[in-house]
Amino acid sequence: MAKSPGKSKGKSLLLGVGMDTDGHKRVTTGSNFALVGGTEGTHEVMVEKAIKINEHLKRRGKDLSEVSRQEFDEIAEKVGLHRHAPEEN
Repeated sequence: MAKSPGKSKGKSLLLGVGMDTDGHKRVTTGSNFALVGGTEGTHEVMVEKAIKINEHLKRRGKDLSEVSRQEFDEIAEKVGLHRHAPEEN
């Protein structure tokens, strides 16, 4: 059966940006993630979290593009990531 136009979710990608720096340029990519920047420690933590998220997805038999925002948030919590509320002015 052919997919209807506009119905495909397409490719999903985790993007991690380390805002701290030590002068080195770090880039790590995987099948569904791209991580840039950060100190050695920050970058290492980002890589670890991305790998753990992929492990959870694999155990669920799902691709990143197949999980709801709520399901992704549950997985993120399990690997130690937390959604932050925007600061109020």
